[in-house]
Amino acid sequence: MGSEWMEMRKRPVCAAQEPTACAPGQPGVENQGSNACCFCWCCCCSCSCLTVRNQEEQRLRRTSYEARTEDLPTCEESPGPTLEEASAWAQSFDKLMLTPAGRNAFREFLRTEFSEENMLFWMACEELKKEANKAMIEEKARIIYENYISILSPKEVSLDSRVRETINRSMAEPSRNIFDDAQLQIYTLMHRDSYPRFMNSALYKDLLRSLSEKAVEA
Repeated sequence: MGSEWMEMRKRPVCAAQEPTACAPGQPGVENQGSNACCFCWCCCCSCSCLTVRNQEEQRLRRTSYEARTEDLPTCEESPGPTLEEASAWAQSFDKLMLTPAGRNAFREFLRTEFSEENMLFWMACEELKKEANKAMIEEKARIIYENYISILSPKEVSLDSRVRETINRSMAEPSRNIFDDAQLQIYTLMHRDSYPRFMNSALYKDLLRSLSEKAVEA
């Protein structure tokens, strides 16, 4: 008798719960609908999270680059290149680096790849080689070291450990040629890595097209 009474008490409870969970059109069903597709919701959420994360990484990268380059010197003064001069840049990297116009165009491309410091380091080394005053050599070498060699610098260039160690030892008494090995390494890096992409870039192709149109008009 006791078991039958307990069974009768359970029945109304189950009957009251079943319509809420199953009957269509009942209040609260729409809210449960979002849970019914929880798998799809998770997928959409994951896609959205990945998009937001990628956008955030790009923003941080851009902010970091802007912080690194906010105090960089402006481009070299030079007249715009002629069509013949710009066409010659495709013949060799040396010809590109030979003129200020070529260096400026290449530097503009490096800026889009967040590697403008490579060109700036190379240019700073060229300026150091022209210096004759011992005190100025030491001062310029210190500035180059702090800007491009030190691991604490936000504009640090990529050098192997051997070259870096040699520079560290030589900083006690720097010469005009203290960065020669490092300069060659960065020059080679730009030649092998960035130069081919510059030749195929929209920046270079647009420049050639613009110069060609001007030549035809003239």
